[in-house]
This record gives sequence, structure tokens and C-alpha cells, in this order.
Amino acid sequence: MTEKKVGIVTHFFGKISVAIIDITDEPLAVGDTIHIKGHTTDLTQKIESMQIERQNIEKAEVGQSIGLKVSARVHEQDICYKVIE
Repeated sequence: MTEKKVGIVTHFFGKISVAIIDITDEPLAVGDTIHIKGHTTDLTQKIESMQIERQNIEKAEVGQSIGLKVSARVHEQDICYKVIE
């Protein structure tokens, strides 16, 4: 199992548990498994849905900034990786 860097967490909304991720290296799609890693963060989950400007999208391309529902707290500057099975 390998991981490819996808982007960086730029913001986290605690009340709704949503991470804002800038997609910098690799596209990301609904159904992909991601691994968010930082100093105190180590979260692996499957993407159920993601949004841009409150609109659901199926795929995010490099250069976009997306909102992603996460199952645990993440932090700004955490790195988001796509898990390749």
C-alpha cells in the first residue's frame, strides 16, 4: 500500500467536522481513501462526499480547494495523502 500526496489542510470547522483542503499534487475523487497526517493527526478514511462552494462534486482537480467531511479533528498544515491499494 502506497500513498501519494494530494494536498494540504488549510482550515478545519470543528462544529461541522469539515476540513478545507487545497489540492496541490493529485486529483481526488469520491470513493478514494485518504490519509491525513500531521504532528498530532493520523486519520484514514474513505471519501463519502466533497464540495466546492457548497456544491457536491465527484472529483477535485489540482488547483481547487474543497470541503471534506472528516471523522476526526484535523489541523491546518496537515498533509492529505491518497491511499493507493
